[in-house]
Amino acid sequence: MIKGLAITPPTIGRIAIGHVVERNGKRIPEKDDFFTITTQVQNRDGWLAHPLQAKLAEGCPNGKLRAIPVKLLFNSPELNLRAQYSAFDRSSGRPECVGDGHSARRNSDRGIEEVSCPSPGGCEYGREWGCKLFGRLNVQIDGQDDELGSFILRTTGYNSVRTLAARLEYLNAISGGNARHLPLTLRLRAKSTMLSYRTPVYYVDLTLREGDSLTEAVSNAQAEAKRQMEAGVDAVQLEQKARLALANGSFEESVDDGSAVVDEFYPEESEDEAGPETAPTTVTLTRPAKLTNRLGRT
Repeated sequence: MIKGLAITPPTIGRIAIGHVVERNGKRIPEKDDFFTITTQVQNRDGWLAHPLQAKLAEGCPNGKLRAIPVKLLFNSPELNLRAQYSAFDRSSGRPECVGDGHSARRNSDRGIEEVSCPSPGGCEYGREWGCKLFGRLNVQIDGQDDELGSFILRTTGYNSVRTLAARLEYLNAISGGNARHLPLTLRLRAKSTMLSYRTPVYYVDLTLREGDSLTEAVSNAQAEAKRQMEAGVDAVQLEQKARLALANGSFEESVDDGSAVVDEFYPEESEDEAGPETAPTTVTLTRPAKLTNRLGRT
């Protein structure tokens, strides 16, 4: 394994709830009230739609996809969802500092350094670089043709990260450590807050499939886990290797990935542009005004 290279879960596509538009010479993220499933290829008009997008959106009201049938790649919540405080160099897309609220890895003239991480609200470096909560969720979508591949959903939304983290912990606990065998649905929900001026803010949730009872879903998951184990599928080894692979590098995002992340989640915005249609969806995680999140980017 090449040292310094984070080996992430194999990705065959993206799940997005927004897109980037060009306005007044700037590329600005805009929020959608539906999911879009894309490939990893983009052209001048944006990311190309994945074939599963048309298939799953068929029959949805107004063609808006708000629920995706998924399964997890791993049982362990922290492997499915990696959430950290993250800062990027906007000019290069290079990750600059990544922390968990206790400690962080930071780029410096002396290389990668281990430093304390007081969270962005209490960190001068974090305020300077626009550090914010950044989560990555990998899921498998029903109908994909790669049994070890996954689709990645990235979010800087506090509501989405908190909800997904809780769901993953609960689902794995209640299934006896067999969450990867549960048939699930990735859902887009809405809520209103004082910060959003009572305008709906969208966030991502993870639930059982509609019509499935908890007891039936857990029973089937345990039976499937037993069947796969008897067939020689070693989920324990899979997770051990995945942990080692992720820990092999200092940062999960490469410069190539970081450029797309900066474009969509770390935009440069002026105070005038961050008007009433925008509102922060994290708690003291961005610089005031200049780095205010677009409304609903949760």
